[in-house]
This record gives sequence, C-alpha cells and structure tokens, in this order.
Amino acid sequence: MMQLFLFMKWSLFVILSFFYFSGKAQTDSCEIKVTIEGFTGGKIKLISVFGDQNFIADSTLMDAKGNFEFKKRSPFKSGYYYIILPDYTSIHMILDDDQHFQMLSNKADLIGMMKINSSIDNHLLYESFRFQLRQEKKIDSLNTLKKSNPADTAIVSMVDRQLKQIQRENKSKLEIWQKEYPKSFFTKFKTAGQNPEIVDVRNEKGEIDLAKQLQLFRLAFWDQVDLSDIRLLYTPVIVNKLKRFIKELTPQQPDSIIRQADFIIKKSLVNKEMFQFISNWIALKYQPTQTNVMDGEAVFVHILDTYFTKENAYWMDDKELTAIQKKVFEMKASLLNCQGPDVISTDLDGKTRSIYELKEDFVVVFMYDPDCDHCQKETPLLKEFYGKWKAKGVEVFAIILNSTDQQWRDFVKKYQTESWINVHDPTNRSIYAKYFVDITPEMYVLNKNRKIIGKNLKAEQLPFIIEQELKKNSTESR
Repeated sequence: MMQLFLFMKWSLFVILSFFYFSGKAQTDSCEIKVTIEGFTGGKIKLISVFGDQNFIADSTLMDAKGNFEFKKRSPFKSGYYYIILPDYTSIHMILDDDQHFQMLSNKADLIGMMKINSSIDNHLLYESFRFQLRQEKKIDSLNTLKKSNPADTAIVSMVDRQLKQIQRENKSKLEIWQKEYPKSFFTKFKTAGQNPEIVDVRNEKGEIDLAKQLQLFRLAFWDQVDLSDIRLLYTPVIVNKLKRFIKELTPQQPDSIIRQADFIIKKSLVNKEMFQFISNWIALKYQPTQTNVMDGEAVFVHILDTYFTKENAYWMDDKELTAIQKKVFEMKASLLNCQGPDVISTDLDGKTRSIYELKEDFVVVFMYDPDCDHCQKETPLLKEFYGKWKAKGVEVFAIILNSTDQQWRDFVKKYQTESWINVHDPTNRSIYAKYFVDITPEMYVLNKNRKIIGKNLKAEQLPFIIEQELKKNSTESR
C-alpha cells in the first residue's frame, strides 16, 4: 500500500463549503411556483452550483397535478440552479434579486413549452435554450451534408458559408440581449460564457500562424468575463472557462501553466472571493499526487509562494499561512531543472556517503518505505534497470524512510540491492527540505551537473529520461 512520508495528502484548500454557506444573500423573500403538466407527484430537489460542484439547496414535493413551490423568508443565493424532477429529468433557472415568479411547462417538452411569468432572467434563459436548439439542429444538418459530400467543392463551400452565417446570427442574438437587457444577470452570465473570435493571422508565407492565433485567443479569452461579479462563481461559467484556459489552451508544461495562471490570477484580484476561488482551483489541480504533469508541483509551489500572502490570503490565519510557507520551503529545492541537493548519510557499512561524491553521469535518487506495497513492486524493476544501465554511467542512491536499522538491512537483503548505494537516516534530517516525498516510492534523476531532469518516475520511465538527456547533450555538443 502506498504510504505518505512526513506529510499528509495536501488538502488545506477545501473552500467550497466556505463559499457556499458564507456568501451574502439578498434581503427579500423567495416564492417560486412551478407547474409541470404530465407529472402526477413526487420528490423535487433544488440543486445549486458552485464552480464544478453541486449542492442540494432545498427540496419539496410535487402534487398530483404537477405543482410545487419553493417558498422561504430569505432568498436563495444568486446563481444558476437545476430543479430535479421526479423522473430525474431537470429544468434550469437563474436566481438573482427578484425570486418571486412562476414557471409553467409540460413533461413532453420541458424547454419548448416553458413559459415564465415575472422573471426576465429566466424568460431570457429559455429563449436562449430554444434559440440554441434551433441553431444546433441547423449545424448538425449542415455537417451531415458536408460529411456526405466531401469531394463536392460547391456543397462544401455552401456549408461553410452557412455555418459562418449561423455564427453571425449567434453573435447578433447576444448583442440584442446586451442592448435590451444590459443589467440582467442572464446577460452577464451569457456574455461571460462566450469565446473570443478567432483572428485570421498570417505569416510571411501567407499561411495561418496557428501559434500567434492561439496567443491572441488566450489574451482575449477573459475579456467578456466580469471577474468582479461574485454571482458568476455560482454558475458553471467560471470553472468551465478555467478548465479550457488552463487544461486545453495551455501546453501542459510547468512554465506554460505558470504563465497562464499568473495571467488569470492577476485579473481575478479585482474581487477577493474570485481571487480565492481561481488561485485555489489552479493550485489544487497541480498539487502533489493530483497531477500527471511532470513537475506539476512547480505550479502548485509558484501559486502558494506568489499569491498566498498575508495581504491576499484573507481566509487564512497566521498558523495556516505558516504551514503554507513551510510547505513551499520543503518543495522548492526539488523542482525540475533545479540543482539537486546533496544528501549525506550512512551506508550499510557505517560509512558516510554523499550524492555529490559520485562520479557517474546520472544518479537515480530512490526513496522508499519498506512497508510500502508499491515500493516492494518497484524495487525489483529498478534493480533490473540498474543491471542494464550501471555500465552506462548510472548510479542509484537509495534512501530508506520510516524504518529501523534492521528493517533496512532486511529489505536490502531480501531484494539483493547491495550493489547500489543504500543509506539510512533514522531522523530524516539529511533529506529534510531536499527531495520532496509525498508518496513512496519516489524517484528523481540527476544529470552530470546534478540538475534534476526527472521526478515522480517509475523504473520503466528512467531509460526515456536519460536517453532524452543524452540526445540533448549530443545536439548541444555539435
């Protein structure tokens, strides 16, 4: 079983319940009456949204005629809501200041037959649903025609023209809403969800410059989002844009992610709650054990180190901030491309051994726990790798953790790893704040200059990391 070494799994930023239960609501009451013909009763649940999480905000019962209501002395928080019906289908609604309105529809066509009384936000919401369904039907038909006639240039050209016309219609519809209902929460929500137009950028050869196009798209990606409006956090729009911006539009490499994270986090500083959510969301996606990105922890460390200060992290007390600073200190030294710290410890013969004294071109720093199931599986695989690569200039510096002297010796004997360097420090002082270990086994690879070129690895990945470094060295030496 995988074991945690020194640190519990990082979970200091559980903020969803804080936001959901601490946000400010309006001062008026709530009375929402709903009739869905075709139903004969059952349980109703009202689901609220925060980021990519859903919460049960309320529940009620539908009568035999399809009637139910949500009635409270205080209103619900402004945001986007789902009403789960007895057959588990749902209808949607937007809530803001005025929460006194009616919704009427029919089970046979919930969207098409929906009528709204006394709520402009929800009237517009269902108008947009119906408009979107019509547009999607046109797009599907056109794409089917194009797919069926790929060689017919006239048809392909006609389809492309009509698809562009649909895009213009979508833009025009939004502009009408923005002009006629500029203060509507629906308009703010709908506008925030739009993507920027793709700019036609050409290089010197007249070809589309995809890199420049992507750069301009990212720069404009948040232009229509009012990050000062806390209501948007209670809709899917902010987290959906974050997912696309950070995960899809950004190369999954630490430097690239950090650049884009800085871009949006700095923008979010216009509102402290928005900043809290966005900075936490990105950091948590790249925390140790939660990311497949090589050295994704560099993103995590950067955000904590740069933004989680006493001035910005208003939701944390001094004790929590001290814990953050400690975590950053412990992780900073072992980020990719950093100089690998030296470890000086004692080997099986009682001699002092040091990583920096080794002459080999590559050092695999292997940290393991004798009771860890994954360590027991990975050690034979590392031994097999070592047998093939030792003669090619690779050494293993194995550091046992959470072990007695006898457990250490028994492990080495059982797996016959006496040929590489084995060290043991019962106090763990020799590696503190050097090579960060969240879950064992942990492997780092150091190059000839003892820079970290690989981390969070399995034995099967070691040849690739080393070969890539050899190719890089060969190219640079030409």
